[in-house]
Amino acid sequence: MTNSENLQKSFELAVEQYEALGVNVPRALERLRKVAISVHCWQGDDVVGFEGNVGTLGNGLAVTGDYPGRARTACELRSDLELAYSLIPGKHRLNLHALYGEFDGPVDRDAIGVEHFQGWIEWGRSQGVNLDFNPSYFSHKNAANGFTLAHAEKGIRQFWIEHGIACRKIASAMGQAQGNPCVNNFWVPDGLKDSPANRKAPRERLAESLDEIFAEQLSRDYTLDAVECKLFGIGSESYVVGSHEFYLGYAISRNKVLCLDAGHFHPTEVISDKISSVMMYVPELLLHVSRGVRWDSDHVVTYSDELQAIMQEIVRGDYLDRVHIGLDFFDASINRVAAWAIGTRNALKAMLAALLEPTAQLQQLEREGDYTARLALLEEQKTMPLGAIWNHYCQTSGVPVGAEWLEKVREYEIDVLQLRESESAAI
Repeated sequence: MTNSENLQKSFELAVEQYEALGVNVPRALERLRKVAISVHCWQGDDVVGFEGNVGTLGNGLAVTGDYPGRARTACELRSDLELAYSLIPGKHRLNLHALYGEFDGPVDRDAIGVEHFQGWIEWGRSQGVNLDFNPSYFSHKNAANGFTLAHAEKGIRQFWIEHGIACRKIASAMGQAQGNPCVNNFWVPDGLKDSPANRKAPRERLAESLDEIFAEQLSRDYTLDAVECKLFGIGSESYVVGSHEFYLGYAISRNKVLCLDAGHFHPTEVISDKISSVMMYVPELLLHVSRGVRWDSDHVVTYSDELQAIMQEIVRGDYLDRVHIGLDFFDASINRVAAWAIGTRNALKAMLAALLEPTAQLQQLEREGDYTARLALLEEQKTMPLGAIWNHYCQTSGVPVGAEWLEKVREYEIDVLQLRESESAAI
């Protein structure tokens, strides 16, 4: 029996087991094919971007490791992304930061325009990849003291307000070009290392700045404004202006998309528990799926309990049409393309597991008060043959099954990434 025949046989046996629990496997796979993960560009180059500044990140960001082959240009980054997408089943999106524009010369953040991202728009169209976007409120001289939109100086605030307005226009143009909304996510690192004497004033300034940025009504057919909260960061351990409570209130009162990042809360606090609550009050939700280790360290997403819980909450709450899933990690200690493949495949695998739950049966047992059967069924689910369904999905999607994708990454490392490293060393 060939390997392909073995995979098919394993899949058929797994389908029988899931059907015995009342799970419709073909329907689960059909729903999974519609899930588009927004893959983050910054894993490919350690959040350096293409502004010509290769100094330290700052403003609460840090990337560790110096694995060979970091993308240095938009062309190199696109090449890496194309390989990553070829290893991931399904059709997915790309999440761009503003500092990844293609600039012919010095262009400050308040002066960027659609023309600097036309190459990305055309590439996305050619690859069938839809784009999402983010203003970049970090790694800039006007963010040096830890404040941007909440800065005490009006001139500094206005600079960043203009940056936000420019980014909304770019995102809208992207959405118009691709025929679906470009999610434009605002994360602002403003905060203090030690306890402030006035927590109120910076939050008032932040709200006023955001209101000015969002003053122009742009079509939600082309762009969706999202705001992202955080508990603390490097250099803002004691006080972050844009806290969870701040942005939850802002999103509800201004009808914005709320972004929850899996690494932006206390180590014992999880975003899976927040989803059903915030979805009662905000129109849509953006998730930055990440993995913090003791702090917001943005490790590569693994098939963890919390990852599974996040996907379960999306499926159990019937939120697939209202939740946008993006990834947010950066690890320069391992092959960067492999990091994309590992993290995205795990996110999809966890979504598949959630779609293969006998959700209706579990919720019926709960309504009836039969918690014994609910727990028993949840535990039995843990040893169901998910792998056979996943392998079938990969095979029918035309991507490598199991760890076969790793060989393609190793070949690319020898043929492409090591040459980059040699070129960089020769300069």
